[in-house]
Parts: sequence; structure tokens; C-alpha cells
Amino acid sequence: MMTVQTRDGINQIPLDDISLLLIATTQAVITSALISHLAAHEVKVIFSDSMHEPICETVSYYPNNRDIDLLTTQINWSVQTQEILWTKIIFSKIKNQLNVLSLYKRDITDIGTELEKIEINDFTNREATVARKYFPLLFDTKFVRRNNSPINAALNYGYSILLSTVNQEVVTNGYLTYIGIHHHSENNSFNLSSDLMEPFRPVIDYWVAGQRFVEFTPDIKYGLVELLSLEIKFNGRKMLFKNAIIEHVRNSLKFLNGEKDHVEIEVELTNEVPNNAVNDNV
Repeated sequence: MMTVQTRDGINQIPLDDISLLLIATTQAVITSALISHLAAHEVKVIFSDSMHEPICETVSYYPNNRDIDLLTTQINWSVQTQEILWTKIIFSKIKNQLNVLSLYKRDITDIGTELEKIEINDFTNREATVARKYFPLLFDTKFVRRNNSPINAALNYGYSILLSTVNQEVVTNGYLTYIGIHHHSENNSFNLSSDLMEPFRPVIDYWVAGQRFVEFTPDIKYGLVELLSLEIKFNGRKMLFKNAIIEHVRNSLKFLNGEKDHVEIEVELTNEVPNNAVNDNV
């Protein structure tokens, strides 16, 4: 059990019922014994800074299924296979971005043909081309992705939760998060997860765009965490968002290992997601 003591009382939560623990304040005290047991149960723990933004997370060192043969396989993934997967990831991401814009009745004429221009490994960087036009179309013509607005704070918060969930599944399957297929930064401990999370970023964008908020409140944060429990359609089947992430990571790893000769990444959204999220969290 995880014992949580607050000024209102003491509660106990079974560790088997916890998938992700978000410490959203610097005032909390957590014991090393609990961190150890959470790691043993493969529970991801995310810590926030004084601004209540995710700043770091726990990464288990030794999952039960990690061995030298698995790591050797990861290091020797075929370059061609990596490029094919990255191409599919970017195709899916851009397709999902276009779907988000369409659901919000935005004019996609200017970027509607970008999918047709994608080359192997996104050699011409269609991803960046679309991103420069996508966010102003979705939020506002004056919107700037890299400022300190409440919208950017919510997007970054949601992306952090998404990245952490992918990290959890990569580590659970015995792989190293810092050996990516496209991201190769020495300063990024989560290169592989940064690659695999890309098709699901538009789900975060979609939810944030539907909230109409002017301040990054606790309700918005709770809603972003709760997004993992929302139902979406992945590869033709309805499932929870978190389960779709799990399936996607496993499919991608099998494809990279040569255990699958193809991989599908089909994410479908409905215009009911933002409202359902609000009703569930306010």
C-alpha cells in the first residue's frame, strides 16, 4: 500500500492500482521505501518544480526482462527499418494534426498537401514545415509556441505526461530510452521515447484547444493526467489512450527487432473528447 497523509487524514492505495504517480508540489515528502517499491511495481513517478511543472521522473535501472542480447539488438537496429518507422511516425503525426484542425473547422488548404510530400525518413522535414503553420491555425494567428503563455504551459505539461508514459513502456519492455531512431541528442535521456510519442502529440493539442482557459489551473493539470483514461480509436479499435500508447510502443519495438514486417499507426479522434475531459475533471 501507498500511504498518503494530508491535513485531512490518511489514505491507503494499493500499489498494483497505480500506473503513474505525479507529485505536483514541492511541499510533499516521499520516503525512499515508497520510491523503491513503486520502482519494483514499475510505477512511473514524476516530480514537479516550484512552478508545478514536471521536471524529472524515476527510471528503473533493471527491469526483469532486460538482458545483454536485447540491448545488443537495440544497438544494431537496421538503419533502413529505423527510417521506415520514423517515416510512418511523421506521416501519422501530420495526419493527426490535420484531423485536429478539421475537427475545429480550421482551413487546412495551406498544409493539406503536406502528407503527399513526405519522403523516406522525412528527408525534407515536412514535420517542421507543418508545425510552423499548425499551431497558429489551431490556437491563434499570433500564437508563438516558445513563450510562457498558459496554452504553452498546458501543452508542455501534457507532453511531459505523454513522454513519461512512453518511457514507462520502453523500460518495461527492457530497452534503453536514450538510444533513439531519429533523436540522438546527448542531452536527452529519452531519445527513443521522444521519437515514439510523436503520433500522439495531437491528442494533447486537441484537448488543450477545447478548454478555452486563460490560466493554467490545477483543473487543467488534472485533465491532462486524466487524458490517459480517455477512449480513442487506435488501429481500428476503441481503447483507452494509455493502452493505445502501450500497443504502439510494443508494435514499434517488434518492428525494429524484425518480429513484425510492418507497423500501423492509425489514431482517430472524435469531437467529443474535449467535452468528456472537462466533464470528468471539473
